[in-house]
Amino acid sequence: MRKPILAAMVLGLAAPAFAAHAPAIDPAPSEADIALTRAIELGDSDAARAALVAHAAPNRRMAFGATPLMQAVDRQDAPLVGLLLAAGADADLADEEGLSPLTLACQLGSETVLDRLLSAPHINLRAALPDGAGALHICARYAPATVVARLLAAKLPADALDSRGETPLMWAAASGKTESMALLLKAGAHINATTPAGFTPLFFAIKSGLPEASAVLLTAGADANHRGPRNTSALQLALYQQNWTAAAQLAERLPDHSPLLAEQDDQGLPPLNAAAIGGDLALVRLLLAKGAQVNGLSGPSGITWVTEANFGMAPPAVPPTPPLLLAAQHGHAAIMKLLMDHGADPKFTAANGSNIVISAAQGEKADALALAIAVGPDVNLADERGATALHVLAGSRYSPDLAPMLAMLRAHGARADLADKKGHTPAMVADGTLKEVKAAFNAAFPSVPPAVKPT
Repeated sequence: MRKPILAAMVLGLAAPAFAAHAPAIDPAPSEADIALTRAIELGDSDAARAALVAHAAPNRRMAFGATPLMQAVDRQDAPLVGLLLAAGADADLADEEGLSPLTLACQLGSETVLDRLLSAPHINLRAALPDGAGALHICARYAPATVVARLLAAKLPADALDSRGETPLMWAAASGKTESMALLLKAGAHINATTPAGFTPLFFAIKSGLPEASAVLLTAGADANHRGPRNTSALQLALYQQNWTAAAQLAERLPDHSPLLAEQDDQGLPPLNAAAIGGDLALVRLLLAKGAQVNGLSGPSGITWVTEANFGMAPPAVPPTPPLLLAAQHGHAAIMKLLMDHGADPKFTAANGSNIVISAAQGEKADALALAIAVGPDVNLADERGATALHVLAGSRYSPDLAPMLAMLRAHGARADLADKKGHTPAMVADGTLKEVKAAFNAAFPSVPPAVKPT
């Protein structure tokens, strides 16, 4: 039998280690005990019944303190679960980590198995894991809503807290279980309950990635203005999690020209800049309609990097950058056009010398580069490193758009013999990169020798 491990909750919250109860393993199993274990492993109800008739112990402790009933639950075998319960299996016996048949069944989610357990006489529905998570928490996240309804009907508290201060509503929101969320709210769960770390059910719903979950809570009156850790807003979290629909739900609730539209997140990104990176056209259009600054610049990142994995070198600081260049860097041509239609400046040059053409070369999309060339500066303008758009393509990974992008730059006069500040020309860069990139470059610029290979 595998040893089940409950998944940690979202948003970086680490589940505490379970306290080991270490129930003793019963020594010297009888032949009937061995036959029962084998029958459960095979899912053979007739053999299991025969073993029980031969006096196999239904509550014998096995590896990790598990019982035959837990073994049957782990297999998600409802007939065997019913057979063992009828033979006197104790539905409340937990293993050495405090996991009971009921909490295990909630984690695995089979409605038929849970029905057998919940129908057992005298089962303790309030038993909790050592971390404080009870059956209602776990079933709210993993099991069908019908099971949650039965637990609530048994008067389990809708706002019970686990050791992290999380409620069943938060567990349900974390996996986007909208039906269970609605049942918990109807039962009186606090919609704006806040963990000691600063998370509300809405934050868990956003993290689930399912926009239906955040919609349920917002419609029911969740506080969209709550601030989480590091003063993070719900909108900033939705953008960071790339939950574009949830971000739109939150943006729609903002008043026009809200200060939040100019507020930078932990990465230094205002909402429009983050949306331009993400590529959701509808969201960008909505933020512009709300009054987001089309030429608003990003700021310094507040993230502390772990530099040991990068040879002790932190990544270079990103200069203040407008949404247009960010959209170009990620190849979002439709968003680039929308931003320019609303007044974005295509002539903007960042502090590191990057412009819209160089940015679009980084985006690896031919339509974005074509738009950038049409509105931007000369394709041979270089950044502070002396690198042009052609340098960028020569050192890029291979993509289906690489050949047309190289041809496009050549048609607009890109020079393969211009050296950057290290003395490397685009031809030299291409000569030392992937063979597919080198072949595409040589096809577009066949008359330019690499001279010497770059170091």
